Amino acid sequence: MQQLTPPLAGRAPELAFDVAGVAPLTPAAAPTLCFTVRIDGAGDRPIRSVMLQTQLQIAARRRRYDPAAEDQLFELFGEPERWGSTLRTLPWAQLTKVVPAFTGSTLVELAVPCTYDFDVVATRYLLALRDGEVPLELLFSGTVFYTDAGGRLQAGQISWNQEADYAMPVAVWRETLDRHFPGCGWLRLGSESLTRLAAYRSRNALATWDDVVERLLAGEAGP
Repeated sequence: MQQLTPPLAGRAPELAFDVAGVAPLTPAAAPTLCFTVRIDGAGDRPIRSVMLQTQLQIAARRRRYDPAAEDQLFELFGEPERWGSTLRTLPWAQLTKVVPAFTGSTLVELAVPCTYDFDVVATRYLLALRDGEVPLELLFSGTVFYTDAGGRLQAGQISWNQEADYAMPVAVWRETLDRHFPGCGWLRLGSESLTRLAAYRSRNALATWDDVVERLLAGEAGP
């Protein structure tokens, strides 16, 4: 077994990152987006492996919003007149990926779970968008393992400023959710609220939960 030795100054390979694309992960037990990321190494220098950390965030300032989106995003950012100071970058996911050995460049897939949970800030933001693109920032860190000229295993940190921007089509995110929840969404409620809603549905002989919500929203609550 080779002994891991501290990296020599200036010898760690420099890596560069770029997002090649995104698509729904198939098959998948739950809604999941799959980002394909290209990693470029230093020329033909072999990379033994990479322990890659990725922070995915939404750069909300980088796109325009129609009145309908502004209304839905009020809870996150307040009045549109104040968005110059309140519109901010939103965290979405933190991922860990072990990248196997490669030379030159390689493609890796990063799986990002998606949800209809309204308690997740990124979900509330994405649900407000009907079309266009989602401006994303991917921030990379971690450790790269390589061998020096003497064949000794070395470890070096990925440069702190490694990142990639990507404009993800809103339609891709919606397609990912629709594959699992076509034409519907989910709302998490407390057990007491669910019990009261079930009793209300039963007393009023309503066929579906949509009927319950429509009746309540219309202000036609029965006994």
